[in-house]
Amino acid sequence: MRREPVHTPKAPAEHRRGFSTPAPYDSSVFINCPFDGEYRSLFRALVFTVQDCGFVPRCALEAQDSGEARITKIKRIVRECRHGVHDLSRVELDVGSGLPRFNMPLELGLFLGAQEYGGREQKRKRCLVLDAWPHRYQEFCSDLAGQEVVAHGGSPEFVVAAVRDWLASWLCDLGVLVPGEAHMCERYREFSCDLRLLSRDLHLDPDRLLFAELRTLAQEWADQNA
Repeated sequence: MRREPVHTPKAPAEHRRGFSTPAPYDSSVFINCPFDGEYRSLFRALVFTVQDCGFVPRCALEAQDSGEARITKIKRIVRECRHGVHDLSRVELDVGSGLPRFNMPLELGLFLGAQEYGGREQKRKRCLVLDAWPHRYQEFCSDLAGQEVVAHGGSPEFVVAAVRDWLASWLCDLGVLVPGEAHMCERYREFSCDLRLLSRDLHLDPDRLLFAELRTLAQEWADQNA
């Protein structure tokens, strides 16, 4: 059994910086979650774990192109990703509008629809559904009954463990092993501590990183701390 965390060869670092080359379908993970400040630590945990397991995180924030409608961009990214992580934990009413946000359930529906009605490649999709608390989804999205939904309780470490276990189960079938959840959680804590220093070295605001910047910093940290 191999122990490399990556199941496809890495390109040289100078080519990977910025991720200008499209990632292979099997290596791409669509991240569907809130993007606000309250969720920031969980989002960083998601991105880090996907990256540390040797996959490429993708989400609606990855490209800022005013010429492409947001829903068109989301559908394109969904089509290009075999794997998807969907966090449905943000169901509270918005303070301003008094209404809930339905972006995450909508994007989960797009992903499951592609899996159900797409061609052979799309039918190979697999997804992980997260929520804050066990069984709560049955109150607001009962159609997911029978689907395994993993609770994270708002803890970045629980997110790391859930995503690591889900990706590791697929990699095991390929004969690839990744470090256990305790080791990966420790790596995430170290990355979180180093992120501010890495950002400041590049004159970036660690609290206002673009997704592409976060993804690149996570990859470079992983390379330096392999």
